[in-house]
Amino acid sequence: MTTYVMLANWTEQGIQKVKDSPSRLDAAKKALKDMSGEFKFFFLTMGDFDIVAIYEAPDDAVAARFSLQLGMQGNIRTRTLKAFPEAAYREIIKSLG
Repeated sequence: MTTYVMLANWTEQGIQKVKDSPSRLDAAKKALKDMSGEFKFFFLTMGDFDIVAIYEAPDDAVAARFSLQLGMQGNIRTRTLKAFPEAAYREIIKSLG
């Protein structure tokens, strides 16, 4: 599984219906699980982003599809980062010679 970091901000629509956001999170978790992925961490944050989530997905195509599905609902705008664990980081740096 590949790890992704999702940074999200509520849209105007999303913040107006913020009280519904826990049920939207539950639906997002189910949607990701149906794609063979899984949320690892979810945080409400203060600062430049409203939400930070760490999740795993089988590949980049699943992560892209998941992000697009979230965006299509109109409640959040996301930025997704592909995350390399420490072991992969060390291999990448080692391969530089």
